[in-house]
Amino acid sequence: MDTEQSRRWTFLSNHGHVLVALSRTPDCRVRELADLVGITERATLSILGDLEEAGYLTRTRVGRRTVYRVDPEMHLRHPAESTVPVAALLAIFDAPQPPM
Repeated sequence: MDTEQSRRWTFLSNHGHVLVALSRTPDCRVRELADLVGITERATLSILGDLEEAGYLTRTRVGRRTVYRVDPEMHLRHPAESTVPVAALLAIFDAPQPPM
């Protein structure tokens, strides 16, 4: 079912995908992150800037690498979910998956 039509939309925005990926791999390189999300490195850098500016993540240099820390206490941005902390979203992706 991996057709072009099945990939027209997703439940998460690219910002959400980047946030989830960084919560799993905080020392992920921009190129790796872009590949995981399926966007360009330039778009990834823009999203990282947006997330950092809004307080959803912080960057720390460790040697030549950048390590990202997601703030799980921040709340989701959309008014319909603004009472939900980021931790609740991230928990969905850390939960064990039921057998199919």
